Amino acid sequence: MVPRYVIDFKLTELETYKTDVLVIGSGIAGLYTALKVSEQCDVILLSKTDLMQSNTRYAQGGIAAVTAETDSPELHRQDTLIAGAGICSNEAVEVLVHEGPSCIEDLIEYGTNFDKEDGALALTKEGAHSRRRILHAQGDATGAEIVRALSERARENKRITIWENHFTYDLVTHQGECTGALVRKPDGSTIYVRANATVLATGGAGQLYRYTTNPEIATGDGLAIAYRAGAYIKDVEFIQFHPTALCYPGAPRFLISEAVRGEGAVLRNMKGERFMEKYHSLKELAPRDIVARAIVSEMESTGSTFVYLDITHESEERIKHRFPNIYKVCLRYGLDMVTDWIPVAPAAHYIMGGIKTDLYGETATKRLFACGEVSCTGVHGANRLASNSLAEALVFGRRIAERIKTMPDIGNEVPAISFSLMRQQTMSSDTIMERKLRLQKLMLTHVGLKRNEKGLTKAVRELERYVKAFRMKIDRPEEAEYLNLLTCACLVANAALLREESRGGHYREDFPKRDDLVWRKHIVQSIEDGVLEERNTNENE
Repeated sequence: MVPRYVIDFKLTELETYKTDVLVIGSGIAGLYTALKVSEQCDVILLSKTDLMQSNTRYAQGGIAAVTAETDSPELHRQDTLIAGAGICSNEAVEVLVHEGPSCIEDLIEYGTNFDKEDGALALTKEGAHSRRRILHAQGDATGAEIVRALSERARENKRITIWENHFTYDLVTHQGECTGALVRKPDGSTIYVRANATVLATGGAGQLYRYTTNPEIATGDGLAIAYRAGAYIKDVEFIQFHPTALCYPGAPRFLISEAVRGEGAVLRNMKGERFMEKYHSLKELAPRDIVARAIVSEMESTGSTFVYLDITHESEERIKHRFPNIYKVCLRYGLDMVTDWIPVAPAAHYIMGGIKTDLYGETATKRLFACGEVSCTGVHGANRLASNSLAEALVFGRRIAERIKTMPDIGNEVPAISFSLMRQQTMSSDTIMERKLRLQKLMLTHVGLKRNEKGLTKAVRELERYVKAFRMKIDRPEEAEYLNLLTCACLVANAALLREESRGGHYREDFPKRDDLVWRKHIVQSIEDGVLEERNTNENE
């Protein structure tokens, strides 16, 4: 059983800091929300490493928003709902497609330099989009450019105090409200940060899997600490595996952006045959879950561990201009996109579910908000439409700021909260590495791209054995990260076992069909209320 807190403490004995708003996470969601909130409030922006380390930094393809006259919010809405496989929130999608364009204007005002062609914003097309609506920067370094601009603004802002290399152990709750967080300082001491409102913007949980496009920091921290604090966790069985991650000896699972296929690249199996037309009418630009499973099917039929991505028909000038970063990384490992087919395979990329929020980012735990990949606003449904994630972070970050500005002060009194499991035994660094690798392999094998009852049941039972680690004393962030991954793994595996159908990013070999009659609903998990079901009432997709 997952306990309420991962450390033993007495709140009244900890050094206390007070702020209007505590923002945990420094990707696009955390930075943008902090900037918006700072218009009226003082903010502590907390990053567990340095400010530039986040999933956003590695986002290549771009950000989806309606900016062209040939496009419309209605078309963007339709594309999002189709990709989401019947369980998106219509209301949340409406918010996204109508408010996204003005958020792009904010980014430009903050100093983001998007690519342009003939003086207008350059747009590309990605999988399942019916129009060219993806804005990008420096060719394939969109996330890095956005983080650069926002972090510079945040550092200049006198109402934002930035704490780098601070790790959040857990959220503190009192009488049903979140009152702040237990935070580990760089010197190893634990403090209590008391806040009128707390925003989780901690990104995803790609490190659940052995192969992922996410950086090492993506350990599901926000999702896990929110669950332990009583928030509802929704739709976490839907994991998006990006179809095309570099798969080459000695190289990391580096993301090869969907924009490469958007610009005309094709997929070929080991025989050199183009195969996507067998699986979907949109071929290489089909929704990601379909492309990823198609690649796995081809790998299985040919006995290979990868397929090829081929853009050699494009000019050298075009490839180097549009994908400079991808080109350089491939070249570093002896692969030339201009002349070589690039070996690729699916890798864990994005979690569609997360902390359940309303349309203003607030969770079931009062004064606790979630934004970005860690949240579940209902926008993505069972399968995120490419490049909607950065837009979602902006739109709902701004809405969170609107809600927070109206909240009353929580006061300065520190409640007499304590927690103890009498933890004594500690974990060594080697033990943590072993435990993490074992968990990742378990998730990859049984809770990965293809699932079935036998494998999921085995995963759930094995994870139940791992839970005893919560009774161990932790002293370092990596130990807490492992416990957070373990929390997330339990939530994902349980939800995947319960959902007896295939939909979007959740594929069951024993239930290969989508079942709208029974399963057009959401699985919601709570540390206090157990497993709940929430019916999706949308009539249209």
